[in-house]
Amino acid sequence: MISLPLFTALALMTAVAALAVLWPLSRARTLKATREADLAVYRDQLAEIARDAKSGRLPAAEAEAARIEVARRMLAADAAADAASADPAVAGRRRRAAAIFALLFVPVCAAALYAVMGSPGLPGAPLAERMAAAPDRSDVAILVRRVEEHLQKNPNDGQGYEILAPIYLRLGRPEDSARAYGEAIRILGPSAERLSARGDALVVAADGLVTADAAKAFAAALALNPNEPRAAYFLGLAAEQDGRAQDAARIWGDLLARTPASALYRPMVAEALARVGGTVPPAAPSPATPGPNAADVNAAAQMSPQDRNAMVRGMVERLAARLDQEPNDIDGWERLIRAYGVLGDKDKADAALKTARAAFKDDPAALARLDAAEKALPTGGKG
Repeated sequence: MISLPLFTALALMTAVAALAVLWPLSRARTLKATREADLAVYRDQLAEIARDAKSGRLPAAEAEAARIEVARRMLAADAAADAASADPAVAGRRRRAAAIFALLFVPVCAAALYAVMGSPGLPGAPLAERMAAAPDRSDVAILVRRVEEHLQKNPNDGQGYEILAPIYLRLGRPEDSARAYGEAIRILGPSAERLSARGDALVVAADGLVTADAAKAFAAALALNPNEPRAAYFLGLAAEQDGRAQDAARIWGDLLARTPASALYRPMVAEALARVGGTVPPAAPSPATPGPNAADVNAAAQMSPQDRNAMVRGMVERLAARLDQEPNDIDGWERLIRAYGVLGDKDKADAALKTARAAFKDDPAALARLDAAEKALPTGGKG
């Protein structure tokens, strides 16, 4: 049940709101003053017409027509005021009816509607109590608030910003998402994925326009990874928006040429290429080492924790074996280092970092990505 102080406060607020509506209806006191003000304006206009006619600035015929028009307006204003004040009893009854409606009918209807459609029995949920309670994964706002408070106390937690950035975007806060990605890039270092995601957020914030800052982020992403599809798509879109259809067709054509037919984004890029008059090239062959399919996922779900851990380690070992044969795959090295960090194999993570740095000793961008991967390790890297 609602408490008496709260009920009193709500009743007072309702009364104040009703008075704000009813006050303009009380025109009896101001009607005379309004009429006198209007008549004063018209008298000034008549005097001005007389001065202009006497000085010759206004022809006699035009002056006479103007005097007639002003006189007509004076009579109309006087008649309207007389009609409004002809029956004060009727006006008073109307004001009283309006007051009764505002003070009684509106609150009663609102209370009845809330009783039917609202939740009067639902207990209160103050923000402080919700913040102190155990995390509820369905309450995204509280989860976001907690991460934000954590980042206020730990402004150099790059992983926190990287977790928060895509959530901001899904919540319709693209500016905050772009800012969070920028902080993650500052702390963890640039990567093609982070730069591309920041550019995407900037495009959403600009209502689909690829701004200069977004294009710069996408170009930097492609400099780190020429096969980053999102960056390539948006750079093609930037060319189309700038009126450079041939450049857009070239960018999208190159992207499709290296995109497998199974890629989810291929139809969107093909549609964009057709829009600028390009020819869709044949799809690239599928990768030789595809990820787990639905059957693999279902089988993993039925495994014991020990078997599932063994399966994950087997996948990591296969990735490490492939990188021994193809050491120039910087994305693969990042995944391997991250996987070793998740598994707690710090020695293997350090060994993978050493081998990868040797493979990319002449590539500053790749070395920067490896440094970022080391900093992102759960142990914090070697420091």
